[in-house]
Amino acid sequence: MQDRTFRSLRGLEKTASTSRVLNLAALLVRNADNPAHAANPFFMADPLNGAVIVRHRLRAAEREGFTDHRYSATKLIIPFAREDLGLGGRSVFVAEKGWREAFEALRGDAGDIERDAAVLEAIDELPSLDPFLLREHLKRRGFTISPSHFDISGPDLTRMQRFVGGEIAKLIELAYRDAEGLEGNINRLVEALLVSKSDERLEPLRLTLRLEKENYQEGIFAWKGFLYYKWVLNTLWSQVKDVFAELMRAKVMGIIDSATRAEIEDTKIRLRTKLERQVRTVRNQLKIYDDVFAELTASGNASGFRDFLLKSPDMFLTLGEGCGLISHIATYWRYQFPHGRTLVADAGTLLDILQDFDAGLGQEEAAPPATAAAAAA
Repeated sequence: MQDRTFRSLRGLEKTASTSRVLNLAALLVRNADNPAHAANPFFMADPLNGAVIVRHRLRAAEREGFTDHRYSATKLIIPFAREDLGLGGRSVFVAEKGWREAFEALRGDAGDIERDAAVLEAIDELPSLDPFLLREHLKRRGFTISPSHFDISGPDLTRMQRFVGGEIAKLIELAYRDAEGLEGNINRLVEALLVSKSDERLEPLRLTLRLEKENYQEGIFAWKGFLYYKWVLNTLWSQVKDVFAELMRAKVMGIIDSATRAEIEDTKIRLRTKLERQVRTVRNQLKIYDDVFAELTASGNASGFRDFLLKSPDMFLTLGEGCGLISHIATYWRYQFPHGRTLVADAGTLLDILQDFDAGLGQEEAAPPATAAAAAA
C-alpha cells in the first residue's frame, strides 16, 4: 500500500492544520513536552497519532473504489518515518471498498478499533479539515481529544496575526488601557490569543469580556473561530471574485456533442447561483459577529458579546462548512486554471470540475409555494 504521492508529503513537514490537511505527526513533535496532548490523543492506536490526514480530490479511477458517488475523500497516510515525510508512507481512503481491513493493518493491534474508525468516519463527513470546524464536530460526537490537536498551523498563524491585530486593536486598547508599552505588545497579545495554551497575559481580556474562568477557554475558542473564518474569507475573496468572473467564460477544447454542451452550460448557471447563495450565507453569519463586537468596542457592552461567544459554537458547523466549500472551489479553480492561462479544458474535465462544485454546494433552494390566487389563475 505504498503511497505514490510521497513527494507531496515533504511540503507538509511544517504544516499542522489547514482546510485540507491535518498533520498529526507535526503536532506530535510540537507537543512533545505537553502531557495533556498525550493524555487525550486523537486516536487510541499510537501509529495513527503520527499520521497525516488529507482531504483528497478523487481522480476518475479512484472514484471506482467507492460504492457512493463522491468527488473527494479522506485519505489517511501513515509515514514511513515521522521525522521525514518525504520518505512517503502507506495510505487508505476512508469509506472505500474494504477500507476497514486495510485500516486495521495500518493501525496494528491496539484496542478500540471501533472508536478510531468512528473518528475517521466523522472526519469524512466534513468538507474541510480546518481546526475549528474539526474540533467542534468531534466534540459533538462525544470524542475527548486534547485541544492541542486543533492548533492553527504555523504558516497560517503568521499570515493571520496581522489581520487579527487590526480586527481587535480597539478591544486590546479597551482591555489594556492602563498597561505600559501597549503598542509594542499588540503582536505578542495576538499571538497569545491565537495559540491554544492559556496565557496569563490575556487575563485583562478575560476580565473585560466578563468571562468566568470555567467558560473562558470555550469563549476564547469561539472568538478565535470567528476571527479565523473572517480571515479565511478575507484572503479568499479575490479568488472567489475570479471564479465568478471566469466561470461562464470557461470553454471546452475539442469536439463536443450538443447534449454535453448544454449540460455544461446549465451546470455553470446553477453553480453560480449556488455559490452566490453560499457566499451570502457566510457573510451574513459573520455580520452577526461583527455587530455584537462593534457594540462591545463602541459602548463597552461586554455581556452581549460574552453571551454570543458562549452560544456561538452552534454556528460553527454551518459557518465552517460554508467556508470550507468556498475555499475548495476558489483554490481548486485557480489550480486548474492558473492566472495567465486560457480558460480551456476538455469536456470531461470541465464537466467533472463543475459537477464536483455543484454537488458540494448541495441542492438548490426550493421555489416558494404558489399562492391560492396564483394557482387559480
